[in-house]
Amino acid sequence: MQLEVVTKSGTIRGAASGPAVAFKGIPYAAPPFGDLRFAAPVPVPSWDGVRDCTEYGPTAPKPLYPAPVDLLLPEPVVLGEDVLNLNVWTPDPSADGLSVLVWIHGGAFVNGSGAVPQYDGTAFARDGVVLVTINYRLGVDGFLHFDDGGPANRGLLDQVAALEWVRDNIAAFGGDPDRVTIAGESAGAMSVTSLLSMPRAAGLFSRAVAQSGAGHHALSAGTARRVAGYLAERLGVPLTREALAAVPIPELVAAQQALSQEAATAPDPARWAEITLNSMVFEPVIDGDVLPSLPITAITAGADSEVDLLVGTNTDEHALFLVPNGVVDLVNEDLLRMALAGYGVPVDAVIDAYRADTPSATPGELLIKAATDWFFRVPAVRLAEARAVAPGQTFMYEFSWPSPQFGGRLGACHALELAFVFDTLASEGVKPMAGPSAPQHLADAMHAAWVAFVQTGDPGWPAYDVPKRPVQAFGDLTAVVPDPRPEQRALWDGVR
Repeated sequence: MQLEVVTKSGTIRGAASGPAVAFKGIPYAAPPFGDLRFAAPVPVPSWDGVRDCTEYGPTAPKPLYPAPVDLLLPEPVVLGEDVLNLNVWTPDPSADGLSVLVWIHGGAFVNGSGAVPQYDGTAFARDGVVLVTINYRLGVDGFLHFDDGGPANRGLLDQVAALEWVRDNIAAFGGDPDRVTIAGESAGAMSVTSLLSMPRAAGLFSRAVAQSGAGHHALSAGTARRVAGYLAERLGVPLTREALAAVPIPELVAAQQALSQEAATAPDPARWAEITLNSMVFEPVIDGDVLPSLPITAITAGADSEVDLLVGTNTDEHALFLVPNGVVDLVNEDLLRMALAGYGVPVDAVIDAYRADTPSATPGELLIKAATDWFFRVPAVRLAEARAVAPGQTFMYEFSWPSPQFGGRLGACHALELAFVFDTLASEGVKPMAGPSAPQHLADAMHAAWVAFVQTGDPGWPAYDVPKRPVQAFGDLTAVVPDPRPEQRALWDGVR
């Protein structure tokens, strides 16, 4: 099997991995340090000879996940400056015209990498898809908003640069540059919807998958400027690129982490504006150029309406953030009511509607249900509604298989579906979240649906429309469900 490939920048060598050939740590842009710090990505310099690409490349500077989430979400750290790299799994580099899936990792725009074990692309390659996972700049380097004329949303520009690399090079790996699907989970899904709304990303993909993230989360330029000022103040340096670039990266990441912690524990609207509910201090910024508007606004207006879309969420997303750390048991009725009031919904009606499903639910468990709908499910529904009359078809799913971990209270939490989609249930980090006996038949079904969507644009169930609202359930029940939990969904009409 061919293990060497000639890219536009030079020849690389990969390694056979079961039914795939894997090429890892391929640079798609120059290292964003030194004179290129806080700059838009630029092409990687070409090289002579054969570059070894059998190991994952450096990961972007980032903090570790807080305990105990760090035990549930593997977070590889590879040191080095060549952080703008990607990984490719292909069934055969000498093939021709294979569909391509480009995976954009999650991590709240401050964590994650393309080297997470669950993202191994062997199963996609086995089934005839070229799988690409990418790294992009995170946190301060990727999303801090400067006012000195430099580029905003550098993390999104990195993603565009990676897609341009795919367009220019993927044929050498057997892929078809005209059959590219972008996909992501959490912040990766928010990136997907951002790319759908960005003029400079137009034409780089024809299908998209948004898992557990839609187009409702981006900061106004004014709020992003506040964040930049808070960071410079905390570090005791001027708010300039030169001054921040001189701060050692560990100190910069620590200050970034401190701001995120402050926003989470002291959510003062006068200080944090939309971050008070949004919860993410570093994320895409509506700068009027790279990101012209809130993604859902542009998508509703018809941006990239020809692109086929698969969108969905997990039933108990917010359990990941409230169960492992024990916060679920600290939430009382007053805190529940305060949170719901902040969401802008009728408090008594919401409590009654969610308690009707589970009469024995504690206030913390009701908050998981409501927060899941507010942050994940309802935005996904709004995204599907916006696309229901588009030329491109839209499909919706819900992952509902409940993990047995934490006494069963983890449910179908955020990120649990990843190993099912990638068919990597045996990979590192799956058992702590999914338990020792996650159902392989469910991974078979989900993975096959994603492969079908990438290859044909049809995952195997009816396209979303209103009022039927068909949603494919993946769980103990694997079937099409029309308009799941309509009474709860309707409570959020007019919100956001």
